[in-house]
Amino acid sequence: MKTLTIKTDLHCQSCVGKISPHLDNDQLIEDWNVDLSGQEKILEVKGEGLSKDYVHHLLQKEGYAVTDAEVNANQAFWTDTRLWQRASFNTLNCLIGCSIGDFGMIIYLQAFYPQTPMLWQMVLAIIAGLCTSIALETVILKNREHFSWQLALKTAFGMSFISMVAMELAMTGTDFMITGGKAAFDNPTYWLALVPALIVGFLTPLPYNYYKLKKYNKACH
Repeated sequence: MKTLTIKTDLHCQSCVGKISPHLDNDQLIEDWNVDLSGQEKILEVKGEGLSKDYVHHLLQKEGYAVTDAEVNANQAFWTDTRLWQRASFNTLNCLIGCSIGDFGMIIYLQAFYPQTPMLWQMVLAIIAGLCTSIALETVILKNREHFSWQLALKTAFGMSFISMVAMELAMTGTDFMITGGKAAFDNPTYWLALVPALIVGFLTPLPYNYYKLKKYNKACH
């Protein structure tokens, strides 16, 4: 019986649960185990006629992959479609969280404290966006990955802070350039300005999120 020791991009028990049916029901695999304690997340697979490419194909059914250099040697750094999809999903979560606080703060200040200096409006909007983004990430990690609240908060704060700051600056800057920072609620142009602001906010940190996933295999969404 052949035994393969394979590096993967799995991160947690939730990931293992997703791939379990494919490995359990495969006729070539007799036994398998994942070590999540190390950085490389080693998958040990036992069976006849197995190869790393074959296991890679099984993992890809749930969006995961073998990360061994020999499997990925022919894949350019920036052309991993699976990772672009995963990075986009992570970035979208961040965008939703940031948008709630960012635009909510701008609308609140314009409605109730219109004399607030524009610089302070932008600063407060960015801070509010960071807070709501971290809060949303915390809830996702708590419910989807079954983290404790303390661990979920710590992980949410640490895993994408640079991404969130870049997103906030991009969204707030774009909105300011289009609207001048004035929330004209009765003007359709104001609401249409949110569209390019959200697009720019999404695209700005996306390459960084992809890079972080590709080089360091860091994510837990």
